Amino acid sequence: MELALHASVTLPRERIITRCSQLATEKTVLARFTRNSLVQTRYGRAGMVWLEKQQEGGYEVLASRVDSTEKNSYLSLNEKPDRNVSLLDDYDLEELDLPDPNHRSETAGYVAVLGKPNVGKSTLSNQMIGQKLSIVTDKPQTTRHRILGIYSGPEYQMILYDTPGVIERKMHKLDSMMMKNVRSAAINADCVVVVVDASKVPDKIDEVLEEGVGNLKDKLPTLLVLNKKDLIKPGEIAKKLEWYEKFTDVDEVIPVSAKYGHGVDDVKDWILSKLPFGPAYYPKDITSEHPERFFVAEIVREKIFLQYRNEIPYACQVNVVSYKSRPNAKDFIQVEIVVEKNSQKIIVIGKDGKALKVLATAARLDIEDFLQKKVFLEVEVKVKENWRQDEGLLKHYGYGGQIRAL
Repeated sequence: MELALHASVTLPRERIITRCSQLATEKTVLARFTRNSLVQTRYGRAGMVWLEKQQEGGYEVLASRVDSTEKNSYLSLNEKPDRNVSLLDDYDLEELDLPDPNHRSETAGYVAVLGKPNVGKSTLSNQMIGQKLSIVTDKPQTTRHRILGIYSGPEYQMILYDTPGVIERKMHKLDSMMMKNVRSAAINADCVVVVVDASKVPDKIDEVLEEGVGNLKDKLPTLLVLNKKDLIKPGEIAKKLEWYEKFTDVDEVIPVSAKYGHGVDDVKDWILSKLPFGPAYYPKDITSEHPERFFVAEIVREKIFLQYRNEIPYACQVNVVSYKSRPNAKDFIQVEIVVEKNSQKIIVIGKDGKALKVLATAARLDIEDFLQKKVFLEVEVKVKENWRQDEGLLKHYGYGGQIRAL
């Protein structure tokens, strides 16, 4: 990757990319995002990234980055972005008229949301973010990827990692790679939220903590969320609170009903009290770093979980093959559903293609609601034997800590 620092030149917007490309010679560091409304990080094709400041008559280019490798089409989930202004020197801070770099009045940090399958981690994460980012079904192990969700306020930014459910028995290479993603989420975390099911018999969370944060030297602040309190009687909640406070090594236990939003504000307050001081990592007006194509694939996968039974949902992988924005027509989205056996392909398609048509229609409606625009969705089913055991394929599908961004 090449990084270039340019002299401050005022240019019209249409000339910025050309000018940055010509001057990309020297290496320097570039702040990835900025909170100042007059300073923006812009992204262009072929890996071009630049930092610019709006001025009368044009934009002053402060720095740019050109990624000349093919890696720019992938988004890493294992690295924190640089804080907005932490890489700018004193002169830059004064020139951009940014606030005190110490940011003692602002907090920002990462939260790892851990737990066993089907305890309501995704529902809780969606409630805290205020938008449905993680797909939710009544089947266990619905979440496969580590979903990054961002919840921002005037003086804080909370970045949630909704992780796959911790499983003890790993049947496929896919399971092992998902558990690796659970562990890598905790590496970046400033605190941990462990979710348990209040309607189940109380159980120790040692396995969840060992899988999630066992490799860390320093113990992170840990909150235990007793979810699904709406399914049990009020008298039972107190007993289970007492049990978890006595037999688990956590800092606090909070009962919630993530489904109805009860107690979620208490969880937010606890998290905010544990986040370190500092500027935001991301722009305050976004809720995730994941690209649109990632959520399109997740919506299709959710519909598979809702429509099919037994092994079919777990044997399916959904990939967005093509996503074309068309200004004068509906956006074109081509999706492939990968299964392991021809018999599974027959079930997914259904008699005369009826099952696949129902699936595609339900997915298209949700995709249009998510994107807030009309789309043309094309869905194809393919067979790739034992894809859940193929490490190369799994990495290509995004289970190695990177997802397709383009």
